[in-house]
Amino acid sequence: MVFSSPVFLFLFLTSVYILYRIIPSITAKNVLLLLFSLLFYTYGEPKAIVLMLISIAMNYVFGLAMKSGNKHRKLCLSAAVICNLLMLGIFKYAGFGAEMLNRLPFLSVSVPNIALPIGISFYTFQAMSYVIDAYKSPDYIQKNLYKLALYITFFPQLVAGPIVKYYDFADQIDHRTTTPQMTAEGIKRFITGLSKKLLIANTMAYAADYVYGLDVSELSVPLAWLGAISYLFQIYFDFSGYSDMAIGLGSMFGFTFKENFNYPYISQSMQEFWRRWHISVSTWFKEYLYIPLGGNRKGKVRTALNKLIVFFCTGLWHGASLNFIVWGLINGIFLMIESYKIIDTEKWLKPFRHFYAVFVTTLAFVFFRADNLTIACKYIGHLFVPSVDSVQTAMFLTQLTPLYLIVLVFAVVFSMPVMEKLKMSAKSEKSAAVYEYSTYGISLVLLGLCILSLSSASYNPFIYFRF
Repeated sequence: MVFSSPVFLFLFLTSVYILYRIIPSITAKNVLLLLFSLLFYTYGEPKAIVLMLISIAMNYVFGLAMKSGNKHRKLCLSAAVICNLLMLGIFKYAGFGAEMLNRLPFLSVSVPNIALPIGISFYTFQAMSYVIDAYKSPDYIQKNLYKLALYITFFPQLVAGPIVKYYDFADQIDHRTTTPQMTAEGIKRFITGLSKKLLIANTMAYAADYVYGLDVSELSVPLAWLGAISYLFQIYFDFSGYSDMAIGLGSMFGFTFKENFNYPYISQSMQEFWRRWHISVSTWFKEYLYIPLGGNRKGKVRTALNKLIVFFCTGLWHGASLNFIVWGLINGIFLMIESYKIIDTEKWLKPFRHFYAVFVTTLAFVFFRADNLTIACKYIGHLFVPSVDSVQTAMFLTQLTPLYLIVLVFAVVFSMPVMEKLKMSAKSEKSAAVYEYSTYGISLVLLGLCILSLSSASYNPFIYFRF
């Protein structure tokens, strides 16, 4: 079940929210959310729900083993991490690992065909967050199984994030309030995310899918850049749209989630980009991998190695393919180059810093989007090797429809903090009220456009469902 579907919007969400408001006690509300979260996942992955339940039970037991009197707490933590990674490895990386082994001489391994359960990367990382936090502080040990299950399965962020760390969620299970203001802001935030997905990301996806669906030999420089730029905006508005919807839904039920995107395309370095892009994943790797590896406390060589390990894992987490690994390493290498001042963006003029960050990001995302590493490398070449062909020119022009051009303008504008600046400019009480009421009016218009889009559009899943 996807947020941008009529079944979710008009049946599932309506039902759970009405029941949530009717039920008085926080315990009953939590049970209700747990039941609907399990229903939400079962609707899309009926067989994979068993795997999720095993993960919940397993991590519940490991969490109990973290009590202060247990002399084997560290061993239990190691076992918990290994079991979680093993589960993730079997279902996500077994086929990729077999393919890599088959590239070695004189070795032939059968490649297993295992279906990837939706959201396994996200809920596995949340489960690992719980056991690690319970190890760090026994105060976080959750003795009620259904409460831990609610944390791992909570439907707003279950299948595509943001990854919510347990220590950010724990207190909200039993202590939260749902005010009319939170509900209104949550609905508005949900509509914003829905609009990003249906009105911008899906429009960009048509052009990106068309270009990336061509044989690489058919690409011209304009076509290649059209596909790269379209995907640059598609992935941002697709995933930030999902995060907006998750944050909005959480707010409607009294939960506060941290921001997952902070206008990454205004960055002026790759280091800044990763402080703004997919914040929940980058902070997860920082807290649970980079710092335990030693962070930047053990000299420059060790720091560089730690960063490469983190970005190798970041790429691998996104997908079982060499493409994703290369994408992660490209980002990691540029972060190292900047940290050692080999590229010192601080000495550059602001427009050049911004162009550099967007340029590197665009090229890196080619590896993220292309079907394999060979195609990605050839695609990069077509971005810079001119070719003149009337057929290619016609193919390029057919994609520049009025709708695409209008949406592209909106994509550029709203990848910048335009609304935040307008809000800051409303300094008087009257102007602030006008701004606030205007945003609600705009939200109603956007909701109407989204409903029209839903009635005519074909199914287009979120990009991060594949992870």
